Amino acid sequence: MIRTYLNYFCLLFLAAACQQQELQQPVFDRSPEDRLDPRRKEAPYPQIEIPEGVDMESARWKGIDLTPTAPVIPLSPLEEQKTFRLREGYRMDPVLAEPHIQEPAAIQFDGNGRMYVLELRTYMQDIDATGELMPAGRISRWEDKDEDGIYETGVVFLDSLVFPRFVVPFGPNTILSMESNEDHVYKYSDTDGDGKADTKELFATGLGRSGNVEHQTSFLTWTMDNWMYSTYNSRRIRWTPEGVLQEPTGNPYGQWGVTQDNYGQVWFQDGAGGVPQNFNFPIVYGNFRIPGQFQDGFREPFSLVKLADFEPGMRETKPDGSLNNVTGAAGNDVFRGDRLPPELVNQYFYGEPVGRIVRQVRSDKTEGLTYIQNAYRDQETEFIQSTDPLFRPVDMATAPDGTMYIVDMYRGIIQEGNWTQEGSYLRTKIQQYQMDDIVGNGRIWRVSHEEHPRSTEKPRMFEESSEELLLHLSHPNGWWRDKAQQLLILRQDRSIVPKLEEMARNHESELARLHALWTLEGLSALKASLVREWLADSNPRLRIHGMRAGETLYKYGDKTLEADYRKSLNDPDPQVAVQALLSAHVLDFEEVEPLLQQALSTNPAKGIQTVAQQILDRRADARERAASKYTASERILFDQGKSIFDSYCATCHGVKGLGTPTGADGGELIAPGFSGSPRIQGHPEYAVKTLLHGLTGSIEGKEYEGVMIAMGENTNEWIASVVSYIRNDFGNQASFVSPDYVAQIRDATREREGNYSHEALVAEVPKQLFPKDNWQVSASSTALQGVGSTRDPSYAFGFKGWKTEEEQKEGMWFQLVLPQPKKLAEIQFDAGKEQYPGAYSIEVSTNGTDWTEVAHGTGEAGSNVLRWELPTAVSHLRLMLKEPRNQVWAMKNLTLYAR
Repeated sequence: MIRTYLNYFCLLFLAAACQQQELQQPVFDRSPEDRLDPRRKEAPYPQIEIPEGVDMESARWKGIDLTPTAPVIPLSPLEEQKTFRLREGYRMDPVLAEPHIQEPAAIQFDGNGRMYVLELRTYMQDIDATGELMPAGRISRWEDKDEDGIYETGVVFLDSLVFPRFVVPFGPNTILSMESNEDHVYKYSDTDGDGKADTKELFATGLGRSGNVEHQTSFLTWTMDNWMYSTYNSRRIRWTPEGVLQEPTGNPYGQWGVTQDNYGQVWFQDGAGGVPQNFNFPIVYGNFRIPGQFQDGFREPFSLVKLADFEPGMRETKPDGSLNNVTGAAGNDVFRGDRLPPELVNQYFYGEPVGRIVRQVRSDKTEGLTYIQNAYRDQETEFIQSTDPLFRPVDMATAPDGTMYIVDMYRGIIQEGNWTQEGSYLRTKIQQYQMDDIVGNGRIWRVSHEEHPRSTEKPRMFEESSEELLLHLSHPNGWWRDKAQQLLILRQDRSIVPKLEEMARNHESELARLHALWTLEGLSALKASLVREWLADSNPRLRIHGMRAGETLYKYGDKTLEADYRKSLNDPDPQVAVQALLSAHVLDFEEVEPLLQQALSTNPAKGIQTVAQQILDRRADARERAASKYTASERILFDQGKSIFDSYCATCHGVKGLGTPTGADGGELIAPGFSGSPRIQGHPEYAVKTLLHGLTGSIEGKEYEGVMIAMGENTNEWIASVVSYIRNDFGNQASFVSPDYVAQIRDATREREGNYSHEALVAEVPKQLFPKDNWQVSASSTALQGVGSTRDPSYAFGFKGWKTEEEQKEGMWFQLVLPQPKKLAEIQFDAGKEQYPGAYSIEVSTNGTDWTEVAHGTGEAGSNVLRWELPTAVSHLRLMLKEPRNQVWAMKNLTLYAR
């Protein structure tokens, strides 16, 4: 441990000593191998032992090979370059590498073409994630001043960050960023021109998360519609001269990656799920289930690395030791440049760092829906492969020079510490190849093609006039178009509105017209007359964007556009008609549901049928929820929990709580489903402790791909909301959980270290006692429950229920005697809207004579719960009424728990 901390702080010292760097010569021939312990190269290599208690017949471990093996040795960039397997005519060249950058995770370019690098310098510096939240992250900025294609001049723009989440260039010498476990986005600016940020202003709030660093907000991205989207947020934000706006959206199901295509469709990159998300329709319209959107075989990667070193273990290993199912993804880009072959333009790319591949995705559109496939599936290969186990592609971007850049974290461990704990399969494999100390590296690569040399045009947008920026809206490279639009909006220079209108109407480039339209929208200069012209255009793409941009005018009061939208519902192009449905829904036209029903009955296109039916279902669900039985406090918990579940949990546990299919054939689940689960509907301590401390290993003999990581960094209200929601949706019905209860469990388990196993957790959780014939149940008063029934107080344990024959009186009681003493811990019961008890106490006894009060409460409509701790077992329990109400006392579904 001492060596670990010394190494860690040496890295911090070296980092602090390199605040400004200028490379006189390329350093791509230097190998990080020199920093490693030389004994790594020596045989005999260490024997790796199976962790104690491992079931070698389980799917995760069965067939594992832990033969003493030569360690993985890091290569220099030029050596790594030889390991890439590329399509004919392509090449990858390094443009920046360690030691000048370390642990790069994302890049962005500003208006002058300078490259900002997000450096996660504390990420997994050892196998236990030591120091992960130390303030040593940074954002550096790099330039290619001699125009040789290598970024040789750099400055640390922003330093001493706690695991920064993103970098967004935001005008001259300004960026937006946010740290981990923060809720605020800040604007950082360099006001004195020295290349380092010297001011910090609050930009937006409410976008952050806490918990595991892989499960927090990332990749805030400004898109064509002038809104910014990020992962893990069911909202979007927008800068305006009056302030930053926020709007609710669907749930992105993204983890590390947000990008857009030439037509403004935003794509989110899932992490553990390994696939793109929400690429059919803009997320502002909500989430849609598209059966078959991932075509057969999409989930199978074709990797050249055969170490079987991935978290799911042998269950997702091909016979040759390579990965058989995408299990981790990071970074994405729709290539929109002009210096690679044209067949790559508007194609989606993303990295699978566990498989050491970069995948190109082909999109097939049918009847208004998009279906995707690995572009090289038929050839059983990928766009980029590597034989180097340390190649970790975590981001990619269309660059100002018209090519594509790949961010390579180049390291041994790519999974966060929650997945590398003691006894885990992954930890065992990492140690077998001694990959845990390969840290502090990082490379950025340029992907180019022999027939398309990179552009040497140097962006100088910060020094250009608005009219000069206007010309870039027709640039063949989408990066130039995007950046010019953003800068024009930030300037808010309305003097160019007439020229923008001319471009939007008459420019020969379809894409230039699109950017002109949205620049007008961003300047608050869009007119309804122009929208109507677009809605009548022969180009269906322009008709779609006319509707989307026109929504802003409608929201701000121009309801005259509604007639035009209604007319578009009958458009012969299914994509246009689908957009009309989406707009009518989000704008909430009067009698929108009959419009949806009419579309269902008259238009058989799959897109129409899918969107119309799911919007109708969503609206019906919203009505039902609004009129539900929950109390006001329960409603708050439920709604908060649903938002969190949809943003965090649905990726693994499924949108409908049925689990997310995975595996080569989709026949397995990433995580267990919640619908009907006795574990979830049983005692809430199970779910609360799982969220607080995590859960690993098989569950009731069944293994899952995922590991439930600890979420204890979140607030008590956050955890209470999630648990309450999953216990009361997906067909489940159980008691709600209060933040105070979570606080009690947190305090009682504060000393716990590491995840629970299922067996250990079950052993701690109170067990439900099921009524038996030898239970003695009595009450001071019991009413007849219908004609021919008996006065049986044991009805309280079922749906039929028990109630008193008369109104409540002080001293009324309900009593239970067990045949054997138990360490009773909790009682639950349901009560109606009126017939719930007033104040009451819980008393226990070992002999029925000497009673001790252990808890007290006041009844309420709905679910009632009281909990306590007993040092010894008791056989007698009674509820004693202390303060009566002017109603009978009734209870049903009475449940008793004991430890």
